[in-house]
Amino acid sequence: MRLNRSLSLLLAGSLLVSGCTAGTVPSTSVSSSADPTASVASPSPTSTTVGDLQLATTPSPVVDRLQLPEVNPKVAGVLSGVGPDLNAYLTQPLRWTDCEQGTQCAAVAAPLDYADPGRAAVTLVMRRKPATKKPVLGTLFINPGGPGASGTEMVSSFASTGLEAYDIVGWDPRGTGLSTPIRCLSDADTDAYNELDLSPDDPAERAALLAGVEAFNKGCWQRNGKLLEHVGTIDTVRDLDLLRRLLKQPKLNFLGYSYGTQIGAYYAELFPENTGRLVLDAAVNITTDESIPQAEGFELALTHYAKWCAERSCPLGGTETAVKATITRLWDRLDSQPLTGTGGTLTQSLAVTGVAAMLYGGSEAWPSIALLVESAINGDGRGLLAAADFLNGRGDDGGYSPMTYAFPAIGCRDSTDDGVAGADRDWVADQKKAPIFGKYFGPSYSCALWPVRPDVQLHPTGVGAAPLLVIGGLGDNATPYRYAEWMAKQLTSATLITYTGEGHGTFGGKSKCVDDAVIAYLTQGTIPADGLRCS
Repeated sequence: MRLNRSLSLLLAGSLLVSGCTAGTVPSTSVSSSADPTASVASPSPTSTTVGDLQLATTPSPVVDRLQLPEVNPKVAGVLSGVGPDLNAYLTQPLRWTDCEQGTQCAAVAAPLDYADPGRAAVTLVMRRKPATKKPVLGTLFINPGGPGASGTEMVSSFASTGLEAYDIVGWDPRGTGLSTPIRCLSDADTDAYNELDLSPDDPAERAALLAGVEAFNKGCWQRNGKLLEHVGTIDTVRDLDLLRRLLKQPKLNFLGYSYGTQIGAYYAELFPENTGRLVLDAAVNITTDESIPQAEGFELALTHYAKWCAERSCPLGGTETAVKATITRLWDRLDSQPLTGTGGTLTQSLAVTGVAAMLYGGSEAWPSIALLVESAINGDGRGLLAAADFLNGRGDDGGYSPMTYAFPAIGCRDSTDDGVAGADRDWVADQKKAPIFGKYFGPSYSCALWPVRPDVQLHPTGVGAAPLLVIGGLGDNATPYRYAEWMAKQLTSATLITYTGEGHGTFGGKSKCVDDAVIAYLTQGTIPADGLRCS
C-alpha cells in the first residue's frame, strides 16, 4: 500500500459525511466551538516522559471533565499505565457525560503498547447518540475514514434514519481528535509545508520538496517519539475491541467509510469470532495489487465532470479536453505566479487540492467547480483556497486539525515503500495511468522518509467472520471502484454492493437502494443478493 503525501486528508470523505452541503464551497471550519466534543484551538503541544517514552500531548478541557481515571496530572491525555495487564483496562469505570445535541461523551484509557500494557496508556474519547427505538439492537460503531478523521465529530451528522434502535458511537482513534493526538509542526510551518510544490519540475524543486518532507517528519518524531510506533491500524483495531468489551457488546457492529473499511477488514481478520454486522463503504485497497493508483479515481472523476460541464455551456470550455486544459493551465500558471490575497496564498498544489476536494461531493458539487476555477483565473483564489483548507484540516483561525498529522503517522505505519527512488518510479508510472492527477499529485515521499518502520503488514481475508457488506462506487474519486471489487473478493464472507453514481462514499442519502440494503442488513441481518447494483 502506498501513501500519497499530496492527498493529506483526502481519504476522509469529509464532504460526504461531515454534513457539508454539496455544490457549495465547504466551510473551512472543521468543528464548532459550541460543540464541547469538537476539536478546539489549543496551544502547541508539549511533551511528557512516561517511562522511557516521550509522548506528544495536547491539553483538552473536554478530556479533563470526562473524569478519565489516573490522568497524568501534568498533561491531560497522557496516562500512567492503568495496570500490569489488559484486565486492568477491561475493568476501568466507564462514565458518560452529557454533550451537545442529545449526545453523551466518555473517555477511557488504552495501552500504548498492547504487548506491554503496564508501560503507558493513551486516551480514547467516544461520543454516543443513544437509541430512540426499542428493542435496542446494541451499539453501532462508526468511523469516517482518514486515516485520522474524528469519529466523535461524525456522530451528530451521521445518517441514522432507520437505525434508531442502535446506540451510535463514534470514537477518535489514537493519534487524533480528542484522543491522545499527534502534532508535528506549528501552524505557520504547516502552512509552509502545504504550500510546497508537490510536482517538482527541476532538481531544485525536488530538493525543496524532499527537504520539506524531511522537516515535517523530523518534527513528528521530535514531538511524539515512540508514540508513532503505536498508531497503526492494528493498534486501532485492538482499541476498537477494547471499546466493544467496555460497552459490553457481544459482537462488533460497525460502519466505516474509506479508511474505515480498512479498520473493519482488519477487525474481521484479527477478531473474526467477535464480528457482528460490518458495513465497509468506499473500500480502500487491502490487497498487494498496486496496479491502480488512487490518482486514477480522481482522473476518472475529473473526466466525468469535464464531459458534464462541456455539455452545459461550461465557461471552462466546450469539450472535455478544453475543460481539462483550462484547469491545468490555471495550475501551471500558479506554479510560478501564486495568488496572494485574503485568507492566504493559493499555490499550484493548493489549487490542485481545492479541485480534488470538490470532486468528493460528486455530481451535486460539480456546478461549483467552474465557479471556483473561473474566479481563480480572474485573480480571486479564495474559493479554491477554502476548499483546500477544508480538506487539509485548516480552520478559519489558521489552526490545523490533529488529522493533518495523524494521516501520515497512521498511513506510513501501515505502508511499505521502496525509498525515494521508488517514489520517483511510482510517480512516472502514475502519470501514464492518470496523466493529470498522476502528475500534479507528485511523488509520495512521506513514507520513504518516515522515521518509524512499518508495522506488520496484514492482508486480511476475514476467515471465520460473519457475513459483511462492501460498497463501492463506479465514480468514486478517492477509492477507485476496483478496490471494492478486490476487497469483496479477498474477504471470504463479503457481499459487494455497487453504486453507479459519483462521489466518495454512498450510504446516507445518495441512493435509496443502497440505504435500504444497508438498513435491512444492520437491523435484520438480511444479506442482499450478490452483485446488487444501485443508482
